[in-house]
Amino acid sequence: MSQGILGTKTIAQIGILVHDIEATSQAYADLLGVDVPAWNWTDTVDIAKTEYLGQASEARAKLAFFNLGGLQLELIEPDHNPSTWRECLDRNGEGPHHIAFVVNGMKQVVQRLEERGMPVLQRGEYTGGRYAYVDAERDFKVILELLEND
Repeated sequence: MSQGILGTKTIAQIGILVHDIEATSQAYADLLGVDVPAWNWTDTVDIAKTEYLGQASEARAKLAFFNLGGLQLELIEPDHNPSTWRECLDRNGEGPHHIAFVVNGMKQVVQRLEERGMPVLQRGEYTGGRYAYVDAERDFKVILELLEND
């Protein structure tokens, strides 16, 4: 059986946009009966090399991660700079932003998605890898995040 366009069938993460990461983290911690995770800022543009719609962006976000067995829940509180996070939060309000998959061969996966009319919205680096948010809302009703770890 084929691994499909992405080369995987496993959802690694669900990302949720929030206005107040502290309050939302506490609410999830209470719901799940776990400790509130520490949140951290994404790296600055000089390290993250963040691009939004093909242009360098100063965008940053506070992130908090709940590791729930095989699935990670990511809370995202974006700053004011242009990003897919800020655009979606302003347009849709708080709620789901993306589902993420860990991929091998980011460039090839991105190319296959772009050939199917799903362009990259935002990309960047993180310690140990890189990410790309792909506009898959037409077909899948959600943004796809691709994660490639070194």
